[in-house]
Amino acid sequence: LEDARNQKLVKSVHLDVGFDPGDPVGETRWLQEIANKRGFPHGIVGYADLSKPDVGDLLDRHMEYPNFRGIRQSMNYHADPAKTYLARPEVSRTPEWRRGFRELAKRRLSFDLQLYYPQMGEFLELARDFPDVQIILNHTGMQVDGPEHFDAWKKSMRQLAQAPNVACKISGLGMGDWTWTTASIRPYVEEAIATFGVGRSMFATNFPVDKLFSSFDAIVNAYKEITRYYPHEERLALFHDNAARFYRL
Repeated sequence: LEDARNQKLVKSVHLDVGFDPGDPVGETRWLQEIANKRGFPHGIVGYADLSKPDVGDLLDRHMEYPNFRGIRQSMNYHADPAKTYLARPEVSRTPEWRRGFRELAKRRLSFDLQLYYPQMGEFLELARDFPDVQIILNHTGMQVDGPEHFDAWKKSMRQLAQAPNVACKISGLGMGDWTWTTASIRPYVEEAIATFGVGRSMFATNFPVDKLFSSFDAIVNAYKEITRYYPHEERLALFHDNAARFYRL
């Protein structure tokens, strides 16, 4: 909140940080206690390993806390071992993981999808197989391989956007460009909005990780500059209304 003091922040959503993988509900419990005392965050996205046989029970424990909205399980797989989060590719196609994803559908919980853009074909398949689950793409598809891969990223984004139950969270652009400027991120922001449409796009930050690259003000002000000439209703959707709708705030 201190980082955002110069912006009109009215609500927030916290995404899991993997504080204790052995007790993921502990993070949700702690955040709910903070929300009860301070009023923030309004939404909590926790962690669950969907491949575990007892994931349904874990989700039920998360749901004991009223601000809980869904989970994020990082699905990033990369040929570079330094960038990969998973031991093997295509985990989402395994029967055990899909059983866990079905538990989200049963409970009407959302799934925050963190991946690398070359994986989007795999997750288009998932989105089509589970049309009732709201999937929220994290960090603009994590194009971390350099500007020379912009066209490949764009093609993958257009592929994933074919699923109407996928929304795009525009954030994390500093992860692939530590010296980013408004001009350098503009093509990504504009392409993401054009691809998913204003109705399925929303602005976010990757704070506190973003503090490695910039300030909260720099990020939000860049979004404001890029959308300066958008109609008021579209800016309201991108900065507020869509997040409130997708996260049920």
